[in-house]
Amino acid sequence: MIEDVKLPEISENVESGVVTGVLVKEGDFVEKDSPLVELETEKATFEVPSPVAGKVVEISVNEEDEVQVGQVIVKLDTEAEQAPPEPERATDVETIEEPKAKEQTPPPAQEEVKAVKAEQERPPQETKTLPAKAVSAAPAVRQLARELGIDISRVSGSQPGGRISAEDVKNHAKGLIASGGPTGGGRISKPLPDFTRWGRVERQPMTVTRRKIAETLTYAWSNIPHVTQHDQTDITELERFRAEYAQRIEQAGGKLTVTSILLKVVASALKAFPNFNASVDAQSNEIIFKKYYHVGVAVDTDRGLLVPVIRDADKKSILQLSVELTDLAEKARNNKLTPEQMTGGNFTISNLGGIGGTGFSPIIYWPQVAILGVSRASRQAAYVNGELRPRLALPLSLSYDHRIIDGAESVRFVRWIAQRLEQPFLLAIEE
Repeated sequence: MIEDVKLPEISENVESGVVTGVLVKEGDFVEKDSPLVELETEKATFEVPSPVAGKVVEISVNEEDEVQVGQVIVKLDTEAEQAPPEPERATDVETIEEPKAKEQTPPPAQEEVKAVKAEQERPPQETKTLPAKAVSAAPAVRQLARELGIDISRVSGSQPGGRISAEDVKNHAKGLIASGGPTGGGRISKPLPDFTRWGRVERQPMTVTRRKIAETLTYAWSNIPHVTQHDQTDITELERFRAEYAQRIEQAGGKLTVTSILLKVVASALKAFPNFNASVDAQSNEIIFKKYYHVGVAVDTDRGLLVPVIRDADKKSILQLSVELTDLAEKARNNKLTPEQMTGGNFTISNLGGIGGTGFSPIIYWPQVAILGVSRASRQAAYVNGELRPRLALPLSLSYDHRIIDGAESVRFVRWIAQRLEQPFLLAIEE
């Protein structure tokens, strides 16, 4: 029996993705849950598993194709006998990394790439070599969208077959202006100068993930009045606590880090300070207070900063949080995160201490209203009970949305966190 394997529903508001790797070939036998293709969306890169076992009889997609939810990606013969052996498949799996070298070809269905190249006065013939657009619109309509700074792939078409009209583009722009949002995922950019006048250059289009990061951060910076409160906390005792329990956490499969401890502290802080566990609805002039405590953690990867989310951090022990964070961070670095694992966060922790720095001003991850930045701890001399002693000081930087959080409240919030880190026994009491 031949079965069509279609792209399943990915995540809320994600309707398509770009194929960055085809992980099987015709004739392969795949088990249930074996990876078929690697897909990159605006939120994550992940492997699409097979829902059934069978022999691959047809591959319906290629690398760099845009695939819609519900579209057939492969055809499987579910009654075929199993072959070839597993070691042969392992050779194919090793080629997964090859598509990354091809990221210089812009993914289809990304009108931003065309718009940027048009603004930068690229030769028309180069634009024509891009893959066909996955939306239906006349050239004049596409040109109008570019002039307005609109990503045409986000416009809903009102014409037969979903075709986009000029009126659709204008209405989309009006809606964005009314909501206070940027028209094209950020401010309309001015054309760049011709850098080749001064020397050799190389152009590399942004990946889907990098474009999404740029769009999200630009929107947040443009629409949220940011203020950053800087502080530091004495983690001398916390380091002793970490040294005492690190081995126990490792035996459970995790790493006891400042970040994993902060997950517990922040979850408790969000309960004590509800304004930090909220979102602003600018359209209805309302504040949405959330009654759950999901905390995101920024992870540095070769594709950019990804933010997996630890759900119900308030209900988990430090041991559980350490194990889960270790697992999610590993998945982030190995492109194994699913879009669902990167959505729904209420607050974000960004720890750059492993790299260095004495402080920074992190950008809030919209629609959240605050983010905690952590920098590298350093030895400092401090008076303790009238005695000058060496202490380990950890810099903290809290960026917050000044529309609903006042300066005094931000100081109390970051001080609340600092005190829990300074006195680890408080963690045990609250546990």
